[in-house]
Amino acid sequence: MDRMNFLSFLLLCLTSVATCNKANKHKPWIETEYQGIVMENDNTVLLNPPLFALDKDAPLHYAGEICGFRVHNGPSGSGSVQFEAVVLDRSTGEGLVRSKEPLDCESQREHSFTIQAYDCGEGPDGVNSKKSHKATVHVRVNDVNEFSPVFVERRYEASVPEGRLFDRIVRVEALDADCSPQYSQICFYDIITPNVPFAIDNDGNIKNTEPLDSKQQRVHTFWVTAFDCGKNRAQADAQVVVTVKPSCKPGWTGWTKRVEYTPGSGSIPLFPSLHLETCEETVWNIQATVELQTGHIGKGCDRDSYSDRSVRRLCGAVRGEVDLLPPPSPAANWTAALPTLPSSDSSLVFSFNGSNHVAVVPNSVVSALSGDHFTLQLWMRRGGANIQPSTTQSRANRKDEETIVCSTVKNDDSYSHYSLSVHGCRLSLFYWPDVSAARPVKFLWKLEQVCDSEWHHLSLSVQFPSVTLYVDGVTFDPALIHDNGAIPNPAPRQRMLIGACWEPEEKQKEILNNTIPEGKDSVKYVGGYHGLLSGVTVRPGSVEPHSVVECLYACREGLDFGDLETLGSGMKVHVNPSQSVLVLEGDDIESFNRAVQQVTYRNSLRFATPGVRPLKLTTSLRCFNEESCLSLKQLEGYLVVLQPDAPQISLSGVGPHLARPAPEFEGPRGVPLFPELRIVCSLSHAVNTAAQGMEGGALMSDAVAHTLDGCEVQPLGEELNPEREELLVDMDVVRERGLEIINTTAYIAITGAESISVYEDVLRSVRYRLAKGSARFERRFRLSCSEMNGRYTSNELTLEVNFLHSLDSLYQPSHLLASQQQFLHPSHHSGELSGHTLPNPHRNSVVPGAATVIIMVCVGFLVVMVILGVFRIRSIHRRGEGARGGAKEGSSQWDDSALTIIVNPMEVETGSFDV
Repeated sequence: MDRMNFLSFLLLCLTSVATCNKANKHKPWIETEYQGIVMENDNTVLLNPPLFALDKDAPLHYAGEICGFRVHNGPSGSGSVQFEAVVLDRSTGEGLVRSKEPLDCESQREHSFTIQAYDCGEGPDGVNSKKSHKATVHVRVNDVNEFSPVFVERRYEASVPEGRLFDRIVRVEALDADCSPQYSQICFYDIITPNVPFAIDNDGNIKNTEPLDSKQQRVHTFWVTAFDCGKNRAQADAQVVVTVKPSCKPGWTGWTKRVEYTPGSGSIPLFPSLHLETCEETVWNIQATVELQTGHIGKGCDRDSYSDRSVRRLCGAVRGEVDLLPPPSPAANWTAALPTLPSSDSSLVFSFNGSNHVAVVPNSVVSALSGDHFTLQLWMRRGGANIQPSTTQSRANRKDEETIVCSTVKNDDSYSHYSLSVHGCRLSLFYWPDVSAARPVKFLWKLEQVCDSEWHHLSLSVQFPSVTLYVDGVTFDPALIHDNGAIPNPAPRQRMLIGACWEPEEKQKEILNNTIPEGKDSVKYVGGYHGLLSGVTVRPGSVEPHSVVECLYACREGLDFGDLETLGSGMKVHVNPSQSVLVLEGDDIESFNRAVQQVTYRNSLRFATPGVRPLKLTTSLRCFNEESCLSLKQLEGYLVVLQPDAPQISLSGVGPHLARPAPEFEGPRGVPLFPELRIVCSLSHAVNTAAQGMEGGALMSDAVAHTLDGCEVQPLGEELNPEREELLVDMDVVRERGLEIINTTAYIAITGAESISVYEDVLRSVRYRLAKGSARFERRFRLSCSEMNGRYTSNELTLEVNFLHSLDSLYQPSHLLASQQQFLHPSHHSGELSGHTLPNPHRNSVVPGAATVIIMVCVGFLVVMVILGVFRIRSIHRRGEGARGGAKEGSSQWDDSALTIIVNPMEVETGSFDV
């Protein structure tokens, strides 16, 4: 009974304990806010106050114990992922906050999140556990001095004038990537190069400690370093370069007086190092004028060196122009009395003195120029042959109107009249569509080119009522004047004058030999032109397109600007039409200096005309203070165009002799002289062999595609006898290619710019033909070609033509000795051996070329047979000695059965004898 009571009491006690443990009445308690610090690259957070969770259910087991902490996102929505909280002591509620991985201050310096404590509940399974309120935790990451200063630039440059002290020459700057002010700030800089006249402060400003002298040292180079406040030195030091400028002198620096241009280089900068120094003077406008003088090169500048007709073909111009000032000849004698001047481009230049030099074009030529659609082209230079470019005063003195061309032509049933004149700096075209009805119209242009005393090309395209003027390939629009006052109608008579115009019909008098007599007859013609003319042509019909005119007469050299896209703001560039003057204008010194260095010279010709082109640079400055504004002197220099690599035109493929039977030359087509002609054009240029380990230099030739403009076939000695011989050319090929040919007894000249292959085809078609019974001994011809209007010529290819005669036509053999004597003693017949003498039927002779061949063959054959006989004798003699066992023979036996000697192969009956 007692035992049962004890068990009941024990059960009651256990039940009472279980009932007491289930009574988890209170929630844990923590602070509402914590401030934490964690070192960079560490993970333990030091909180203030320390993290402790209290529970009033203590000391009950489970209910009074803290089982853990939960971390939640902070206000920014992040932070819980990087941190965690752990319980260090469940009974005391002590906890620890730590980061899951090391923190980086430079990435994020501060973090915020919330934390909550919870107890162990009513048992080991945590049933009915309670949570505390949420407390805010602010964690700040403390910086570690892990980064060194880094300079913004590795190299600093500055320029200072000599002889002065400056508070700051240049400022260097270094940055530190640490996040805290303690370690991210640069505390001081230091110059680590010893003994330099410079100092640096804590802000990086460098100044000189003594006046600098450019003569002693032009450039100072030294190194500086930086330290942050954690005493970390810069990762890499910076270099400082200070250039000491001499005492400032305003003006241009870097001017090169001589500039060289190699033909084929395209465009080259003229002033690559030019710099304008204003010595800190405030300038608000700068204007520079670059002038290239090319008036002495050809007709005003470098153009294609081909003849005018060749250039027209190359540019695709329409054919059919009529030359109004042709070279004097029996067929064109109206220019015979005009004085001419030499020209660098081989064209004929006529001089007009404004009084008694007039060219009267014959009616036979004028008749082909009718119609109101035509193109008038000419080269013009005002003034005499040796004048200098005119000044403004001399231009103003040109009051009288000077007529260049004056023409009245007959159309279908009416007459039209026009005159082209110059007056001062004005060019005018006076056009009368119908002299009997319509009123005249005057087209007027004001042009600087008319009165600058330089060569210019004028192309006037008339499609009435439309008129277009091109000056050096540039278009100019006219001003129209319809009312010209009371102007008498020109007489309805067809005529044309070059260099003047005529007065009314009742005042005219006859003129002889194109020269106006002095005195009372000088009023016959009025408005005499004073200057030079060349290439005056008229082509009736449709006018040339602009692209063709520009190709024909635009300058191939001139000034240009390199890249307009690099032009700074406020900069302006202007180039005149002939590209001989370029003007730059701007307001910023640095932009202006960069623009000047972009001025270039270009020459598009492969074989540019060598020589000197004077160069001038004129500068005008405008300052805010006009009294102290700088005045710069004009700079003068020169551009030298070097001699281009001369092309070598090589003619080959034709032997020195051409031997054919005489009847072939007497055929209807003759014999081609150059059937296998080859023309090769190459350029030789220097090769640097030193880089290849060889001494000295060498020349290398490169085959290039060129254009020839003329070839000539000339008989040497006597001219061709048209009754006995002639040179034939395939005229279909010549016409198809648009070439021109002159075929005389002295030469054949084929002219016109065309490719080498075309000239090869034409020259291969050249044939030599003889009349029946006109066979001669020999005839020699010479072939040569040229390009660039004769500037470059080929080698001279000489061909000797031999005529082979049959043996039946030769004379009797008894006369062979006489023929040989004639050949062996040519001094008695020097005239016959010149290669241009016809055979004489009364003298027994043989063609020297054929006789030489026959005699040499005979002599050579005889020598060969003798040598063979000697060898045969020796071989028989050796075999005989061998058969007798080496015994000596008293006499030698000669087997002459195989030796036959021909005495005279020209005899009808060949004789032979045995030796």
